[in-house]
Amino acid sequence: MDKLPTLISKHLLSLFDEEGIKNQFIFDEKELFDENGSEDPLEEVKNSPLNRLIHRYTHRAAVLTTDYCFAYCRHCFRRRFSGKNIGPLSSSEIDAIASYLKEHKEISEVLLTGGDLFTLDNKRLDYLLSKLKEAREDIIYRLCTRAILSNPSRFDDELFEIIEKNSFGAPFYLMVQFNHPSELTESTKILINRFLSLGIIALNQSVLLRDINDSAEIQIELCKKLLLYRIKPYYLFQGDFVQGTGHLRVPLSKGLEIEKEMRRVLSGIAMPQYTLDLPDGGGKVILTENHIESFDGNFWTFSTLDGEKRVYPEDK
Repeated sequence: MDKLPTLISKHLLSLFDEEGIKNQFIFDEKELFDENGSEDPLEEVKNSPLNRLIHRYTHRAAVLTTDYCFAYCRHCFRRRFSGKNIGPLSSSEIDAIASYLKEHKEISEVLLTGGDLFTLDNKRLDYLLSKLKEAREDIIYRLCTRAILSNPSRFDDELFEIIEKNSFGAPFYLMVQFNHPSELTESTKILINRFLSLGIIALNQSVLLRDINDSAEIQIELCKKLLLYRIKPYYLFQGDFVQGTGHLRVPLSKGLEIEKEMRRVLSGIAMPQYTLDLPDGGGKVILTENHIESFDGNFWTFSTLDGEKRVYPEDK
């Protein structure tokens, strides 16, 4: 099994005294002895028609812009790729991907991921965004990053000028990952507001992690704080079945109990979708308690969050 490198940014190091951050990035020897799972549970390699382009869902694709990050999360599901010194996309690779998107009109969303998109230097980032927008300005491009936590100083004026220059056509969406409320700092608020000033909405994709955020109390606090920082809680992911990450995965039964309590407390806009990306490339499924008790052809019977019964008629 390939070992994911350890890399911790100076900014992250300054936050290590805060609860819930350090163990997401510090190497644990348990990683070396965990043979369960797969190196590629989402079957991204199988669904890559081009180098660095994943087309697993009909209407969505993902571009692996680089294998570099400012810090490597120990729960990374792309350990087969991340931190392998592969480097950023070349100009020829970007051109080939742009041509593929131009030909495949069914694709309406593209994730710019990796690694971390914003480890690209400004010249390479500008080339990537301009070529993709030139090919298909009607595609929604998701800017996937954890750099707002790991290296907020990366987001300088020149970078925002590049993003603004390429913001024509369909909108960008900012996809961030905050796993614990202590990760949200004043610099987070400032940067999210800068993205919002360009009309770019931020969505959070967190991961449920053992002994880090695996309680309803922490998750509820995180979601409420995200909303205060103008970030929509979007996904709460069950840990993928990846080799080397078993010590961080939370039992699914516990995750469902956490989701149930979150749903009792949080509003609709604060509640993320508890989601599992199924092994063997099975795709995403939403994990939640089923409140449908029965259907007799005329009436649906439901259980409420408090365990009571309610009946709803089937319209004819």
